[in-house]
Amino acid sequence: MQVYLVGGAVRDQLLGRPIKDKDFVVVGATVADMLGAGFQQVGADFPVFLHPISREEYALARTERKQGLGYQGFSVHASPDVTLREDLQRRDLTVNAMAIEVKSLTDDTPINGKVVDYYGGLQDIDNKILRHVSSAFSEDPLRVLRTARFYGRYYDLGFRIADETLLLMRQLVGSGELAHLSSERIWQESSRAMMQVSPQVYWQQLFEIGALIEYFAPLHQAWSHAQYGQIREIVQTALYFAGQMQLNLSQRWALLMASLNSDLFALESIDLNPDMMATAVKGINEIGNSAKVPKAQTQFATLFVQQAKNLSIINQLNAAQKIDLIQACSAHKAPEKLSQLLVTGHVLQLAIQHRQMMLALSSFRAIGMDDIDENLKGPAIGEALRQRRIEHLQARHFS
Repeated sequence: MQVYLVGGAVRDQLLGRPIKDKDFVVVGATVADMLGAGFQQVGADFPVFLHPISREEYALARTERKQGLGYQGFSVHASPDVTLREDLQRRDLTVNAMAIEVKSLTDDTPINGKVVDYYGGLQDIDNKILRHVSSAFSEDPLRVLRTARFYGRYYDLGFRIADETLLLMRQLVGSGELAHLSSERIWQESSRAMMQVSPQVYWQQLFEIGALIEYFAPLHQAWSHAQYGQIREIVQTALYFAGQMQLNLSQRWALLMASLNSDLFALESIDLNPDMMATAVKGINEIGNSAKVPKAQTQFATLFVQQAKNLSIINQLNAAQKIDLIQACSAHKAPEKLSQLLVTGHVLQLAIQHRQMMLALSSFRAIGMDDIDENLKGPAIGEALRQRRIEHLQARHFS
């Protein structure tokens, strides 16, 4: 019997990241061996066991064969003759397919610390690439979401998805396999991605490969609309700020759902179009139902989209309007909700302002000496540059 630390714990150790969970693979053992050692089996047909003390997961080395649709359409084969190489080959990404041998079932001290790497995970970590292990990647549609989530998780380290893996992800989306994923798994992956430092990366990647169509159709439709290009950028910036400021899941979800109402991004407008608002609320509920979004997140997002304009002009509200806002938010019962809404609104406005200043910066950089009269001298040069930059910015508009 040989026992190996595998997957995320090895990957994060190599990346210098905190290790949250440890998973182990046991080679050369049977179910009887594990039960005899005091381990508790998880499920009747799945060879995963919980350690009697640490409750960490120990799985028998296994292979899988695709037999049906979705991520559950697999037959699992676990026996003492399955090798570590075979077990690791069924994993999604090379950075998740490495192992370190430990002493025993009862002692997870590494024997020598050597990383077992059959599929190039070490090189891909060095090159900061997320790459599939084998063609078996295409058998599990959940891997589209997992890869996008890992991309977001390690985006700040400079990782990218390999071109050939992106191709497989697009093919999986095009095959319709995502339709066979359970809504619960969709939300599990999406909510985990949402709580990462760079949550915007997950949603942008899924949008680019068309993976939002199945469970997040209103969001896909909104982001696909020509006039929403800048709104998509603003929302992604807002999500980035939300990650940096450690906003909670409801706040982050509300910022994403703000995409469904373009009125919220019009700086010059205070009044909201009732029809557009109704469409946005309908879209939030549609996504909530299709992706099994918890009621708490759906309700908070709905409230935010309805009150975002008022939240952005608190200083301009009169006494009656402030009392009405308190009533609408039930802040008299849950004052923390009002605080969370205010912070969420601030982040959205910050993202809008950031977009405006990035446009200004772009106009500033777009104008140089070649764009003004070459005969100008002294202070006239600076003034001419300034005026041309102002004109350039004024010629642009936010839609």
